[in-house]
Amino acid sequence: MIQRHGVLLGEIDAGDAALPPSAERADVVVVLGGDGTILGEARRCLHLGKPMLGINTGRLGFIAEFELHDLEAQAETLLGNGSIETRRLPLIQTTVESPDGTRAEVGLALNEAVIAAGPPFRVIELEMSIDGKPGPTFRGDGLILSTPTGSTAHSVSAGGPIAHPDVDALIITPIAPHSLAFRPIVVPGDARLELLILRANGDEAAAGTTLLLDGQVARRLGTADRVMLRRSERSARFVVNPRGHYWSTLTHKLRWAEAPRLRHP
Repeated sequence: MIQRHGVLLGEIDAGDAALPPSAERADVVVVLGGDGTILGEARRCLHLGKPMLGINTGRLGFIAEFELHDLEAQAETLLGNGSIETRRLPLIQTTVESPDGTRAEVGLALNEAVIAAGPPFRVIELEMSIDGKPGPTFRGDGLILSTPTGSTAHSVSAGGPIAHPDVDALIITPIAPHSLAFRPIVVPGDARLELLILRANGDEAAAGTTLLLDGQVARRLGTADRVMLRRSERSARFVVNPRGHYWSTLTHKLRWAEAPRLRHP
């Protein structure tokens, strides 16, 4: 299909380590898969600066704006010489400072950055600050910082709000907080969140408290580590489906606001 309407410069599997040199000449990166594949390829192809066209071949495909039948119906416009609309989606930049002051960039997240308690799954303790101002000390199973894109992923499963992708915000969602008063909160998109690990899980022999980016990139955390999270200056570009809209995606894929009904076997 691509060759009928454009030029196919190359095909690679999601697990391939490196992109071919021809990727630099591409006008658009077409990704077939589910949300996990698209999240991984968004990070891997970010340096190209090319828009990504996500085609859902997975189960849900919330990030992918197109199904295979959409591509077939709009191939001439999307893959030929027609103009395409794109949307920039924010990324979260993550930095970890060790107790000795050494800093390491962990990576970028399109959906969310999660500090997860990890085995043996005791309560962890985090000292929070936002924009350099002291915040609460959190005790619980973990904490999620999500973008509006990621608000319908791990965050919403933990009770966080859904945010429209055009909203300039970040969402802080606790995981099983040891407090009835710690509710999810929406903060400005340029807010800087800093978390000092007061108590972590794990030891030298076993994985424990972990920083997870989009559920794919992991970094072990220990007591006295400091995690710094903020919106990156870089963003991911995605091709917009001109025949779709956000509210349709919410209702059809997440069944948003759908009334309860009996399903007969």
